[in-house]
Amino acid sequence: MRLRDQHVLGAVGIVSLLAVINALVSQHVFGMMPCAWCVFQRLIYLAIAAACALGAIGNPGKFRVRMGLLATLALSAGGIMAARYQINVAANMFSCAQTFADQFMTRSGLDGGVPWLFGIFASCMDAKVDLLGVEYAVWSLTLFWILLGTTLLGLWKSFRGPL
Repeated sequence: MRLRDQHVLGAVGIVSLLAVINALVSQHVFGMMPCAWCVFQRLIYLAIAAACALGAIGNPGKFRVRMGLLATLALSAGGIMAARYQINVAANMFSCAQTFADQFMTRSGLDGGVPWLFGIFASCMDAKVDLLGVEYAVWSLTLFWILLGTTLLGLWKSFRGPL
């Protein structure tokens, strides 16, 4: 069976949604309170899932699938940058207030409008926790790299065929 471009988008979209569900379970069941960079990455995962859905729903043409793959690629790269910043900079700060993620989430109204999903309840230093011995943000960084690689593979396969 040949892997179709839509299947790549579907898999990446589902994995992105599972990442957000995992973060919500970690927060609401296990009490791991998120920082601004944590919830900003949730937003990126949801944007990836939306781009995947728009590129794969129905019977899209090759062009629409490729646009979905390109959007997913760009968002995954943005997620990598956000996770790297969280690991290398924000996690070592006493407060991540006034960083890009904090300002974006607050000014967009997502922090106050949907607090169960995007509420900022911890500083970046306080939110630095381990899951199975690995820092939570490293798991997110790894997943963004996996999504980027999977999307690149799908894009490469897409451009091998006709438009």
